[in-house]
Amino acid sequence: MEMLQSTDFWIGLMKIIWINIILSGDNAVVIALAARSLPPHQQRKAVLFGSGAAVVLRIVLTVVAVQLLALSYLQIIGGALLLWIGVQLLSEEDEGDEGEVEQKGLMAAVRTILIADIVMSLDNVIAVAAAAKGSTTLLIIGLAISIPLVIFGSTLMIKLMERYPAIVTLGAALIGWVGGETIVSDVALKDMVEANPSLHYIAAAVGAALVVGLGRFLQKRGKHPAETV
Repeated sequence: MEMLQSTDFWIGLMKIIWINIILSGDNAVVIALAARSLPPHQQRKAVLFGSGAAVVLRIVLTVVAVQLLALSYLQIIGGALLLWIGVQLLSEEDEGDEGEVEQKGLMAAVRTILIADIVMSLDNVIAVAAAAKGSTTLLIIGLAISIPLVIFGSTLMIKLMERYPAIVTLGAALIGWVGGETIVSDVALKDMVEANPSLHYIAAAVGAALVVGLGRFLQKRGKHPAETV
C-alpha cells in the first residue's frame, strides 16, 4: 500500500505506459503484416500468439538485454534480419491460392513475428527497465501493459491495411527504417557514428528504401526472398 501511495511509483508507471505506447507500435506493424494474408480466424490466433510471444521474449530479454547490446556485430545481424523480414512481408502476394495460404498457415506467421520481436524488443525492454529503476513490480506492470497495446495495435493495423493497401508499404518501410537504425547502432560502429551523426538517419533511410524497393521488385516477379536464394 505504501508503494501505491508513492509519487515516484506513479511517475514511473506513467513513464512506462508512455514508453510502451511509443515503442510497441513497430511490433504491432510486424504482427499485422505477418498476419494480414491469413484467413480471419487464423489472423486472430496469430495476433494473440505473436503478442504473447513478444511479451515472453521481453521478460527473457529484460535479464540479458544490456549484456546482449554490448556484443559487437549482434545488432548488425539483427538489423539485417529485420531488412530481410521487411522484404519478405512486402513481397508476399496479397492474393493467392487459399490452400497455399492455409498450408503456410499460422506457424509461419508466428515464426516471422518471433524473429522480428527478438530484435525489435531490445530497445523497448531497456527503456522500460530504466523507467522501472529496479522495481520488479513496475517492470511486471510495464510488460503486462504491452500485451493489450500490441494486440489492439495489431488488430487495428490489419483492418487499416485491408482498407488502405498503401499502409502495407508504409509498414514495410518502417521495418526497414528500424532495421537500418539497428545496424548502425551496433557497438562496432559506435565511433564511426559519433564522428558522423548523420549516418544514423542515412542508414535508416537506406533500410526503408531497400525494403520497399526490393520488396516491390520481388512482388512484381511473383517471388519470395527465400526463392531467390
